[in-house]
Amino acid sequence: MFVVFVAPVFSSAASQMIEAAVSLAHARVAVVSQESLEQLAPHIASQLAGHWRVDDVTNTEQLDGAVRALANRYGTIHRCFGAFEQLQVPLAVVRERLGIEGLSSAAAVNFRDKARMKDVLREAGVPVARHALVASLAEAEAFVGAVGYPVVMKPPAGAGARATYRVDHAAALREVIAQHQPSTHTPMLAEEFLRGTEHSLETISINGEAIWHSLTHYLPPPLHVLENSWIQWSVLLPRNIDDTRFDDIRAVGSRALRALGMDTGVTHCEWFRRPDGSLAISEIAARPPGAQITTMIARANDVDFVGAWVRLMVDGTFDAPTRRYAVGTAYLRGQGSGRVVGVNGFDVVEQEFGAMICDVKLPTRGQVPTGSYEGEGFIMLRHEDTDVVMRALKRVVSVVHVQLN
Repeated sequence: MFVVFVAPVFSSAASQMIEAAVSLAHARVAVVSQESLEQLAPHIASQLAGHWRVDDVTNTEQLDGAVRALANRYGTIHRCFGAFEQLQVPLAVVRERLGIEGLSSAAAVNFRDKARMKDVLREAGVPVARHALVASLAEAEAFVGAVGYPVVMKPPAGAGARATYRVDHAAALREVIAQHQPSTHTPMLAEEFLRGTEHSLETISINGEAIWHSLTHYLPPPLHVLENSWIQWSVLLPRNIDDTRFDDIRAVGSRALRALGMDTGVTHCEWFRRPDGSLAISEIAARPPGAQITTMIARANDVDFVGAWVRLMVDGTFDAPTRRYAVGTAYLRGQGSGRVVGVNGFDVVEQEFGAMICDVKLPTRGQVPTGSYEGEGFIMLRHEDTDVVMRALKRVVSVVHVQLN
């Protein structure tokens, strides 16, 4: 099989995915990227059948030209995919043009355009936050008049809570609108603010059927973290994901994927459990999860989950693993302003939880803060008992601090 993998840059995650693809004995792999092949690790680059560089992989015409050039040079392309969220629609369009199997462009737009997504889900009876596309202050004020404060304002095709704001009063609404200047061509998405606990649901689908899932608890919701610089975010992946208390989200999640047009792949769904016990879908992405959740799934099941995803995308197969551990990740955010000057407390948690720590990325001196809820590094722990992991997470975020100056 001739497989084309697309990534903007050769990040550690993209490199891991490419390495998983070239390890498939029955696949020849080419890569389209914005970086030269010299930027990829030599032991991976040497195994590629081909490479094509473009200025912007998310530009449909540039991507189309690159994929056609690879096909002309190396033969019929059987698969063309990537993990970057902003790539999913261009990839789908190019696949359709060239007759390559994969998620349709209509489905890709359903996942990428968050306003359209919510319209599709609401029509299918899936609970979602009330929302509207607003092109002016007047339209935003009309939406607030219908749902009340607070509201969430964000771009319709956002990812990772970027340019996302909780708006609590009229002055803040005017400020956000003035900053982003929405219009008919570039509207903002206004959403009802969902209260409660936030979670994720990861699902493997084959030929439109959800066959496997995982889930996490966000502690606390990412938007709350971004609004409070002192909070160290953490995520818990419980060992028992088949508990009856998750029956509703599994059922709703499957119904949502059918409505959006999911075929074969992995999806990352963010959802809320309201104080009254009801749930609502926040948004769903047709890609592997970020924020180290892919690694957490791998550690919880003792599997190479990246390799499993690549085989799913290439061969359409998935061997369901057995859940062995609960896993938690504490994300290390700098306190104060400036660059990283030090990390305090890691020696304490290493002494207390050394046997539980499975992955670590400590911030480095001089590092510039990311400004995201993921912070500048992380500590990942695992144990057979979910409660043990939960207690360890609370201890880590209370002891480890990243100093900025």
